[in-house]
Amino acid sequence: MASDKELSDFLKSVEKRAFKRAVYAVRDDDAALDIVQDSMIRLAEKYADRPPAELPLLFQRILSNAMMDWFRRQKVRNAVVRNFSDFEPADADGDFDLLETLAAAGGATTVETAADSVSRAQILLAIETEVARLPGRQREAFLLRYWEELDVAETAQSMGCSEGSVKTHCSRAVHSLAQALKARGVLP
Repeated sequence: MASDKELSDFLKSVEKRAFKRAVYAVRDDDAALDIVQDSMIRLAEKYADRPPAELPLLFQRILSNAMMDWFRRQKVRNAVVRNFSDFEPADADGDFDLLETLAAAGGATTVETAADSVSRAQILLAIETEVARLPGRQREAFLLRYWEELDVAETAQSMGCSEGSVKTHCSRAVHSLAQALKARGVLP
């Protein structure tokens, strides 16, 4: 179990890197700060009882999930809500008709078709299925390296093995996934 000081020290040690990662992902300083703060709060509230060695991986997972949640909310917000003032011309003379503006914009905004959405969902399901079929150590190494974006040394430390083993597991996982996804027709 991590003490309050260990948890505090951990959060201080990762705050700048986490903020940079979030800024690079969401391209908005304020949103990135909110994401990092929410992630830190979630870690402190839900996982403070975990050993200090587990905190880095837990935090990375929480941060990744928080960023994905932010993107999902943005997608919904952008698809559903549009500010009417966005449609008004800069030199508004009081003669503004939203319907004319929307008709003029025509296909200016791209919307994902149902077929594209279904196709994307099927591809993601195929990838998830194939990742789940990987042997345990390969799956763990693959997810830590490419999903959690840990470097080889951090992955080796969290898995309790050598850096060479991590590289081997990742290479085998990538090769297996590529073969399986080619067989399914996902990859050319």
